[in-house]
Amino acid sequence: MSAEPPVPETRVLAIASHANGFERSFLATFTMQSLGCDVAALNTVDFSNHTGYGQWTGTRSTPEHILDLWSGLKQSFLDDFDMMLSGYVPGAEALGAVGRIAEELKSRAEGRFFWVLDPVMGDNGNLYVGGDVVPVYREVKITDMLSLGKAIEVLHSRYGVPHIVITSLSLPDDTDPDTPGNKKTLSVVGSSMTSTKQPRAFKISFPAIDCYFSGTGDMFAALMVVRMREAVCDASTSTEPGLDTRRSWLSEDGVGALELPLARAAERVLGSMHEVLAKTAEGLEGRLEQMATGVCIPIRPRLIPFVFCAPPGAGRASR
Repeated sequence: MSAEPPVPETRVLAIASHANGFERSFLATFTMQSLGCDVAALNTVDFSNHTGYGQWTGTRSTPEHILDLWSGLKQSFLDDFDMMLSGYVPGAEALGAVGRIAEELKSRAEGRFFWVLDPVMGDNGNLYVGGDVVPVYREVKITDMLSLGKAIEVLHSRYGVPHIVITSLSLPDDTDPDTPGNKKTLSVVGSSMTSTKQPRAFKISFPAIDCYFSGTGDMFAALMVVRMREAVCDASTSTEPGLDTRRSWLSEDGVGALELPLARAAERVLGSMHEVLAKTAEGLEGRLEQMATGVCIPIRPRLIPFVFCAPPGAGRASR
């Protein structure tokens, strides 16, 4: 007998890139569907494979193409969405088209509609997108917790971003005092603003896994869609009645940082992801050992069960 999904019936519009492989739009859609969401995918690019292979074929969607697909959904009355997840968008004009779609959905259901925007731009100093997409991000340099706090304040006060999550932070003081040799940790920092646009920030630290994974950002964003809705719905039936119909799902000013739905959602997401990635790294290590001994065993894909709860010690939330 299947378990009940963690969220009520939820329709999600997923706007992201599509390439052959287990990441980007495919991974995000699968993750949300596996947790009971009804997902419609609108692709910003259609590539034969991930660009990391060095060669690929395909096309980038123009703003006109993106809006044409959206128009088709409306003509077929398939445009009633509760949430939207946007990921990789190749250029500023296409980004404007995505913003128009979000504004239209928001205007229809003020308070109910929620947009999770994953600004996929690059990794480790390399850009995935055109330089015209990122000028505002170049203005803010994050080197420590102080500069990080200032960046969050700017996003809240100047740009009115209600909720912020910054992932995969590796700062100078990020070590785990509870492990031998002070093992390196990564951190996720989030904040939901108050009614006066002041930050309510929290930090979650977790052990770093010495392995490269592709698609973790897509998985994190997709899980945040589900877990944020779950946390808001839970709060609406207990501590914060009506939160799920409040503008931007913002908690009252008296709710502390660690009690925010955003903090609860992020902690659950990180618990799930750390479990999955640890199992993946363990399996990869075994394969590498077999290769080192000259034993060639074909790699067969297998589905690793998701553990959608935070295992003890997987993440620690702090102010």
